[in-house]
Amino acid sequence: MKKIFTPLLSVFFLVFLFSCEHIDDFIGDGDGDNDDDGPTPATVNFSFSATFLVDGEDSAEITAFDPATYKLFVTNGAIPEISVFDLSDLHNPQRLAPIACNTSGNPNSVAVSDGVLAVALASEDVDANGVVELFDTDTQNSIGVYHVGVLPDMVTFTPNGEYILTANEGEPNDDYTIDPEGSVSVINVSTGEVTTLSFEGFNGMEEALEQGGLRVFGPHATLAQDVEPEYVTVSDDSKTAWVALQENNGVAVVDIANKQITDILPLGFKNYANPGNEIDPSDEDGKKELRSVPAFGMYQPDALAYYSVNGMDYIVSANEGDAREYEGTPGFVEEDRIADVVLDPDAFPDFETLQAEENLGRLKLTLVNGDTDGDGDYDELYTFGARSFSIWSGMGQLVYDSGNEIAQRTLELTPDAFNGDDGRSDDKGAEPEAVSILQIDQRYILFVGLERNSQVLVYDITNPSFPEFLQILSSDGDVAPEGVLPVAAEDSPTGKDLLIVSNEVSGTVTIYENK
Repeated sequence: MKKIFTPLLSVFFLVFLFSCEHIDDFIGDGDGDNDDDGPTPATVNFSFSATFLVDGEDSAEITAFDPATYKLFVTNGAIPEISVFDLSDLHNPQRLAPIACNTSGNPNSVAVSDGVLAVALASEDVDANGVVELFDTDTQNSIGVYHVGVLPDMVTFTPNGEYILTANEGEPNDDYTIDPEGSVSVINVSTGEVTTLSFEGFNGMEEALEQGGLRVFGPHATLAQDVEPEYVTVSDDSKTAWVALQENNGVAVVDIANKQITDILPLGFKNYANPGNEIDPSDEDGKKELRSVPAFGMYQPDALAYYSVNGMDYIVSANEGDAREYEGTPGFVEEDRIADVVLDPDAFPDFETLQAEENLGRLKLTLVNGDTDGDGDYDELYTFGARSFSIWSGMGQLVYDSGNEIAQRTLELTPDAFNGDDGRSDDKGAEPEAVSILQIDQRYILFVGLERNSQVLVYDITNPSFPEFLQILSSDGDVAPEGVLPVAAEDSPTGKDLLIVSNEVSGTVTIYENK
């Protein structure tokens, strides 16, 4: 399969794009028919194929698919095991014997490579190391256990299958009296060697990183303690990993071969006063409406996805946002509503109007950022997440942000689902949580899972600077997509591209097929 965007195709794309009056002139109606004389693009038209219940509510979180056995492995939040389904007959999935892990802990994540299933298990002790247990996907027998960092929240294989990486969150206890270090573990599959990478080398660099938009703010925490690695994506050549530091509003870069964290990339902030970034900030104004507001969003990505165009690295982020809420003693809670804080009258002369519930009063903000002069009132307003997906260069430069596209599309096409039927407008909107990418011929197709809307948006991101909206996917009964897992046609039991969506709250798995 050729890599996309040769110089000739790049020229064709730009000329054609600027000659189009409408987006649909470029993407067509999903059936591959275009009026130009160029090559017919690959069909991208996903539609519902099947759905099934795992084990009731809160039982379908993260999935992994094995193309050799057609087995789907699902982390089950309801019980501490891995649920297994045979998808050989896509319209009649068969439940198989589950996998009971031999090591104690809570399964947080799964990944598959070359007949091996990796399961990340977090200890119930807040400061104890977690493990990765490996299983044969055919026999489902355990074939190895490896000790990693504290609270492994996500596990993945490198594309070449030589390494397994975990994002170890190292969250504090509820009292915030114990705060383990966040870390990234690298497992050499052939030797079994485990290297857990610490962020200690960045201690003392907090001030410089904070100037770029990173946040280091846990009570009495060093940077190494404060970072909470959330998600890992890996380059096609298996040499570099990018790790989401969600609460910290940054991304770490890992040199896999040399087992070193080489950089932390602060992501900065998004200005909701700028045209194209409008939000609906209130769930108590009696309407669904986007407007410019004097506030900033922190990108705070959950999932990341890697792809490459013309030899350039790109990272797609789902800018969900997350607040720290630890309500023990002394604990630490960083969020409040704008109505309940003191605004600087010089920065906000109309503060009384702004703090009305129908304006910004209901909008949640962080108490950590915004008091720029340290006098106890807020000169700037920073909210959680960016209500968007973004495309970044491998070095952390923002190439594209979807602005208010998610809100616009859902409001126009599915108004009843908009921001969870408006109930989450004051929070983080639709909460884009999951992203994944599938290459279909010469096109890169992005799937964005919206936790609060219970939808998946589909985009063509072949040109990183000009993503094109294609579809909204949803299925009755599905609530809160946690994972969006694409399966390429050559790996699929039907010979067609699939999208497998695991829905955390409803405990359902729904499969869409590219017709």
